Formats: sequence, structure tokens, C-alpha cells
Amino acid sequence: MLTSLAIMIILGLLANAIFTKMRLPGLLGMLILGVLIGPYVFNWLDPNILLISADSRKIALIIILLRAGLGISRDDLKKVGSTAIKLSCIPGIIEGFTIALVSVKFLNFSFIEGGMLGFIIAAVSPAVVVPQMLEYLENGVGINKGIPTLILAGSSIDDVFAITIFTTFLGLYSGSHVNIGIQLLNIPISIIIGIVLGFIIGIAMIRIFRKYHIRDTKKVLLILGSAIFLTVIEDALKSKIEIASLLGVMTIGFIILERKPEIAKRLSQKFNKLWIFAEILLFILVGAQVNIQVALNAGLKGLIIIFVGLIGRSIGVIISTLGTNLNLKEKIFCVIAYIPKATVQAAIGAIPLGLGVPSGDVILAVAVLSILVTAPLGAIGINASAKKLLVVDVDCNHNKVK
Repeated sequence: MLTSLAIMIILGLLANAIFTKMRLPGLLGMLILGVLIGPYVFNWLDPNILLISADSRKIALIIILLRAGLGISRDDLKKVGSTAIKLSCIPGIIEGFTIALVSVKFLNFSFIEGGMLGFIIAAVSPAVVVPQMLEYLENGVGINKGIPTLILAGSSIDDVFAITIFTTFLGLYSGSHVNIGIQLLNIPISIIIGIVLGFIIGIAMIRIFRKYHIRDTKKVLLILGSAIFLTVIEDALKSKIEIASLLGVMTIGFIILERKPEIAKRLSQKFNKLWIFAEILLFILVGAQVNIQVALNAGLKGLIIIFVGLIGRSIGVIISTLGTNLNLKEKIFCVIAYIPKATVQAAIGAIPLGLGVPSGDVILAVAVLSILVTAPLGAIGINASAKKLLVVDVDCNHNKVK
């Protein structure tokens, strides 16, 4: 396992450097590296690393979301509030049902099978989107209209809708009694519970920091441990109620920023350093989940379904931004930023197959193909279009534009 970890670190840093030198997102290099050294190509990774892959990816995602929370001010959120709520549900719902309908036609699925596929694919990837939005926040790209914050907030809630509706279709398929109204009501409840738990943990952290003198490094570990525990609570209660734990994780950072901005600034710098290692784990392990042969089995029909779904998502983004002060270029950037799929598809794409759904192998193939196609497409698109479509505020408070 140590050999695999060494390979991941050394080659991950190298891949990041090469792709950055090529003016491509470094995360793309690490994703491709993960595919190559994963079990489906060269198989250089110890099976024990793959056994803890899901937990390792979750910890890395927690780190980047804590960074996000520590970087979003109340004023930023006020600027994008209602639009972020619309972006968190409208694009994903349109994409999910579009794919459901198209897969009935192209794959001869039942509508319920199509719904399972649609809402596996419909989740945007915070792992791909959040790091790039944080970079734009720090460099003043698009902050005049709060666009990075808008996408950060919207994409972090988007997954809650997608997973909840996927779970509903799964229940309908298995024949268990599912009250769709109650399931949909659970979405805002899960969001509220996640925010409340994050608020409680954030306040607890503030009180501990006031009462005891703790080094910043230990503060980071204490916050990280508490955030991980929040996701453990979600897993423990999943059969009874969904909790938007990742939104709660962001809330922890947000509360610390609101109550203790000077501490938040120092902690953010610490998390930035921690992220250097965490992003290697996250993107290489996401790439290692991708079975190219399975993806190829989806074929041309799979590609058509994915791209039709993206058209539906794009329409949803445009609808969500109607009536805002965003111009056409900025709306196009939001469309591009909502393309990447990765983490959710890798996590739940195989669930229907595991539960014996006859079309489960096709669902998994399309889910894997969606990662292969949209993660690079989205990452490159975001990277290439940001400074062309968004205003760069040289005189912003961040004052970090190079």
C-alpha cells in the first residue's frame, strides 16, 4: 500500500505540473493518471487502497468544501441567494427527466429505469467544480457578480436533489411503498438539517477557540475531524432521513468566517496546504473507479443520451439565471461550469446492478461514460472560458490576480 501511495503522490504531482504547463486543469491530469494506474488498465494500485477509496475521496471532498465555506462571506451569499437555490434544483431535475425520457426511446428502458439512470447522471461534480471556483474567488474572476459563489452554492446542493430523486426511483423499482411527496419534502428537510448541524459544529468550534489556546494546525484537525463526524452521522441515519452533510461542512467554514474572520483567514491558508495532498487522492482515486471497457459498452447511444441530458441541463441553467443581472457571456459560463460529472456517478452508478436491476449493466456503463466525457470537457471548458467570459476584478479585496 505504501508503494501505491508513493506512486500516487509522485506521479500525481508530475501529472498536475505537466497539465498546468499545457494550460490545462491539473485535476484533469490526475484524473487521467487515475484511469491509467487504476485496476482496469495497468493495475498499479494496491487493492487495500481501493478498499478505502470511497472514504479517502470523501475526506478530500470535505477539505475542499471547508475551504469553500471559509471563503464565502454573508454578502457574497446575499448577492446570489435565490439564484443559487434555482441552480441547485432546476438544471438537475430537467436533465434527469430528459435522460429518463430519452433512455425509454433509445435503450428500451421502463420510465423507472430511465429515472434511475437520469438522476445518477444528473448530479454535477463538486470535486471538479469547487476547486476551480475557489481559485476564481481568490483571483477576483467573476466576483463582481458573485458568480464563483453562485456556482459553489448551487453545485453543493445539486447532489442532494439528484440522490434523493434517484433513491425514489430505486424504491419504486423495488416495489417498496414510496410516497413521492414525502421524498420530495425530505429534500428541503435534509438541507435544513445539514445547515443546522454545520451551524452547531461551527459555533462549538468558535467557543472552543475562545476558551482554549490552540495552535492553528490543531484547529484545522479539530474542524476536519468534526466535519468527518458530520458525514458519519449522515451515513448512520441514511435509512431514516437524508442529511445534506456536505452542505453542513461548508456551513462550518462559513460560521467560523462570520464569527472569527481573522482565524478563518489563517485556517483557510492551512487548508490550502492540506488540499495539495488531498486533491491528489481525490482525483486519482476518482479516475481509478473508471472502467474504460464498461464505458465503451455504452457506445454511441450512451453518448447521445449524455449529450441530450446536457442540453436539458443547459436549458435549466438558462432558466435559473433569467431575471438576474448576468449577461449572456456570464450565463454561458454558468452552463459550462455545470457540465462535469465524477464523484456521484462513481459512487452510485453500480447500485442498480448490485440490486439486480436487469438494465443495471447499461446504467453503470452510461454512468462511467459520463465521467470520461464530461469531467475532462467541463474542466477544460471552465479553465478556458473563465477569463474570456467573466470580468476579472483587479481591484477586489482578494487582490491576488496575477
